[in-house]
Amino acid sequence: MSNTPSGPGDRLVRIGAIVFLIGTVATLATVAPLFLGTDPFPPVAYAVCMLMGVGFAIAGAGVLKSIAVQRRQARAVAE
Repeated sequence: MSNTPSGPGDRLVRIGAIVFLIGTVATLATVAPLFLGTDPFPPVAYAVCMLMGVGFAIAGAGVLKSIAVQRRQARAVAE
């Protein structure tokens, strides 16, 4: 691990990346039967694929939070 301090929003970005990766694995798992000619998974499995979008949104929220804090800090220094 690095010694750099964790900034605001960093935890959201990490959580978002993990959720996105889970969604990616779920997407690959649900699409594979379509190419292999086997029976497709139930619709619930396709709902898990939506975690890709959720993870992307969480990571985006973390980036926006980090930007907002940096802008506030810049304004405080400028005043």
